[in-house]
Amino acid sequence: MAESTVIEDLSAVIPAYNAARHLPGVIDRVARFVARDRIVVVDDGSADDTRDVAGRSGATVVVHAVNQGKGAAIRSGLARAGELGQGFAILLDADGQHNPDEIPAFVARQRETDADMVVGNRLVRAANMPWLRKATNYVTSAVVSLLAGRRVPDSQNGYRLVRLAHFRKFPLTTSRYEIESEMIIRAGRAGGKIASVAVETIYGDERSFINPFIDTGRFLRMVAKSFFW
Repeated sequence: MAESTVIEDLSAVIPAYNAARHLPGVIDRVARFVARDRIVVVDDGSADDTRDVAGRSGATVVVHAVNQGKGAAIRSGLARAGELGQGFAILLDADGQHNPDEIPAFVARQRETDADMVVGNRLVRAANMPWLRKATNYVTSAVVSLLAGRRVPDSQNGYRLVRLAHFRKFPLTTSRYEIESEMIIRAGRAGGKIASVAVETIYGDERSFINPFIDTGRFLRMVAKSFFW
């Protein structure tokens, strides 16, 4: 387990939808590196106790009255993180798929490279990743890397560190899972430096809200629209 040290100039953004069961543990582990009041949980229209659980855990809570999608939650979370006055935000999921003990590795990689964005790379340790997901990641990452003008090995990984000032230079417009690709494309086109850091692949009993057909269609529409950004 990584040594516990609160990192200065860092906030966290956690999009959450019906995540009350996993969220307390995630917040507690993130709080070893990020001050609790700088952990921004976006309750994206949950039907469970996500909002109350996050508040009791000491996090800053942003509430969407109705479910708007992960992209919308990330946009709201980044906006709130910017208001908290920190220079960087670490984005991670509420279901425990991202290991908070790896937060220092993201910070170290950013300081080493002076990157505007550090994206986690599961493909270095992908032995337990389903083959179809692995193949899809290779294809989508190649497309996103080409559009961004930056090589990003695992573009669909939502575990990432961002420099908030860089992300104020352009709008983010997508509302669902395609935001993870949009962030990379827009950051690269705005002249941002993008680095990667190896992270572990974790699969538990969490429920995925990704629809392979619908979300692939959204990704393709985002790619088409990106030619006009």
